[in-house]
Amino acid sequence: MQLFDLKGRVAVVTGGNGGIGLGMAQGLARAGASIVIAARDAAKSKAALATLAEPRDAHQFVACDVTDEAACRSLIATTLERFGRLDILINNSGIAARKRPEELSRAEWARVLDVNLNGAFVLSQQVYAPMKRAGGGKIINIGSMLSIFGVTYAAAYGASKAAIVQLTKTLAVAWAADNIQVNAVLPGWIDSDLTRQARVEVPTLNERVLARTPAARWGLPTDLAGVAVFLASSASDFVTGAAIPVDGGFSAQG
Repeated sequence: MQLFDLKGRVAVVTGGNGGIGLGMAQGLARAGASIVIAARDAAKSKAALATLAEPRDAHQFVACDVTDEAACRSLIATTLERFGRLDILINNSGIAARKRPEELSRAEWARVLDVNLNGAFVLSQQVYAPMKRAGGGKIINIGSMLSIFGVTYAAAYGASKAAIVQLTKTLAVAWAADNIQVNAVLPGWIDSDLTRQARVEVPTLNERVLARTPAARWGLPTDLAGVAVFLASSASDFVTGAAIPVDGGFSAQG
């Protein structure tokens, strides 16, 4: 369907070498987009590139630590040099520190916010000018169910993901006149490396998630592909400032 056609579009996906980021990157590639995977692990990223829809030479890995402003500038410059355009940014890089708030150090707090929130802000700033020059663009920020709910072991992560939603709304309002749509996706409990570790560290998490989720399963990274294509395509040209749960009904159940 032409509304969802991404042929000729270029997308940068931070943390796109695994989990939710890779699921989204695969969806965009199947819709025709060229993908730039921005991450720190070169070997993992090159393996991820091999899973994207052909032609494989339409996609590229660019090393980037989102906490390094110079690296963020270089990522955007490299993308524009290689492809001549940048249509879509997915701010997906994220980390967690699973500790009770009284046990969390200032350094751990700052590190989580630096990766999850500050990196998204800096990269969004960097893509604004080229998107405006091109006549528009799409920014997709990855929040979380913890943008909405609180848990005892995720003070920094929850704060960063709640802030992502407010950042999304602010950028959406500020840049709407430039035809740049900014939206957030709030994944529920998705089976990934991050949540597999959480299941090791948090007893009974698996049982609690299954009991609370109406769909009665963990999500898969591929469950995020559809919403990514929608928010990256012209199908969502009048959707901005939204925070869309993709959670198997988790947030709908009281």
